[in-house]
Amino acid sequence: MENVKDIDGNSYKTVIIGDQIWVAENLKVTHYRNGDQIPNITRDRDWTNTLQGAYCNFDNKESNVETYGRLYNWYAVDDKRGLAPKGWHIPTNEEAIELVEFLGGYSVSGGKLKEIGFEHWTPPNTGATNESGFTALPGGYRSGGSFGSMGWDTHFWFSTMYNSLTAWSMLIDCDRSGISRSYWSYYDKKDGFSVRCIKD
Repeated sequence: MENVKDIDGNSYKTVIIGDQIWVAENLKVTHYRNGDQIPNITRDRDWTNTLQGAYCNFDNKESNVETYGRLYNWYAVDDKRGLAPKGWHIPTNEEAIELVEFLGGYSVSGGKLKEIGFEHWTPPNTGATNESGFTALPGGYRSGGSFGSMGWDTHFWFSTMYNSLTAWSMLIDCDRSGISRSYWSYYDKKDGFSVRCIKD
């Protein structure tokens, strides 16, 4: 598969999974598709108070970006200026369900999505085979302004809104080969999660 580049020039591997083509790395972009800067919010209070699109680096450290990408609130995901590279988009809840069903369902798909081994994942990294090539990494999250769970789990935003305050996301963790239905849920739009893209 060819690599895809975002507006900042970051290059990403891609992978075919079933009838879908996914970016196989977490998004790192700092500009919307039209060139507008995405605000980088570092202060906890500012992060929890904003209702506009924003990104941060885990622990506000640029050194985390190369491996884990950046964390985005859902307002950035939903921004009409476009977070994904041209020809790509943030997956809907339905597109993510199609991915999971192709990989055998909720009970096993988490392991098939996770990177193998303990270089990034905390043991036991249960069931990790990465047979999909998706290579999910435990990039952690930012919630209530605070960072947590790097090495333990990862959340991926979907573009599907649940209500005015929340939107859908998927959580994959080190202790399960499956994706618990309680983890496939709606979260505060202000939370900072990782983002993957799917081809139009």
